[in-house]
Amino acid sequence: MWASFNRFEIKMTMDQAESCSHPGDCEHDVRILMEHPLIKRQRKKIDPQLIREELREWGAWDDEELAYDDSNWMRILWIGANNITEEAFMKRSNRS
Repeated sequence: MWASFNRFEIKMTMDQAESCSHPGDCEHDVRILMEHPLIKRQRKKIDPQLIREELREWGAWDDEELAYDDSNWMRILWIGANNITEEAFMKRSNRS
């Protein structure tokens, strides 16, 4: 599955997306996902500035908060996971 953003895409499985898209605090699950080899490879390829710019458009974080690459990766993985699971839910709902 792909989480598409304006400047890049992030690939993860549905299981991975669901592990980071659930009620309650997802931080621990996102940290685990950050250690997955597929995510680590993508992290090396995506310029941290692109992630900062993407997150800045959300308007939820200020420049000081966006200065931390690890935190930005956690944010973008969480958003991506939610986008993937929401898209899958919408597709299932439209079939009904």
